[in-house]
Amino acid sequence: LAALFVVVGYFGQAPELYVVAVILFALKVILIPRLLHRMQNQVGIGYEATPYLNVASSVIVAGLLVLLAYVLTRPVVLTSTLPTRGGLPLAVGLIFVGLFVIITRKKALAQVVGFLVLENGIALLAVLGTFGIPLIVELGVFLDLLMGFLVMQVFIYHIQDTFESLDVDRLSELKY
Repeated sequence: LAALFVVVGYFGQAPELYVVAVILFALKVILIPRLLHRMQNQVGIGYEATPYLNVASSVIVAGLLVLLAYVLTRPVVLTSTLPTRGGLPLAVGLIFVGLFVIITRKKALAQVVGFLVLENGIALLAVLGTFGIPLIVELGVFLDLLMGFLVMQVFIYHIQDTFESLDVDRLSELKY
């Protein structure tokens, strides 16, 4: 994603996208993975053993969601004159897959990963759909992402402390 920002910045003659690419790289390649790894170690969980949908079915559904994205964005791709129009279906597909991960995972940490996939899709759609994006807008998105991630991290720690599990099905116990 950061490399794509560099390429669009180069061909779109928008040097501010280089700054966005550096911030994106620092945030999504260095900072957030370290925080996720630290959170995983602190709450003591491994991979998700029992998602709502098994891995094989998830791969099939994700593929179908990407195909749906191609069908839904076809009119936009055909009428657009942007040089990046070919990537628009992939960005929408990434958004769909991120939402799918959020919906079908039982562990809160896996849902956070789904949120990050969703945000990557939104960032990709923004840069491909506009062939460049103002720096101030992207900085606002980064701040929202970081704050959202930090809030989710706090929620995950509280869920773990309260239920001694990150299984979101256990949250239904809060009703009683």
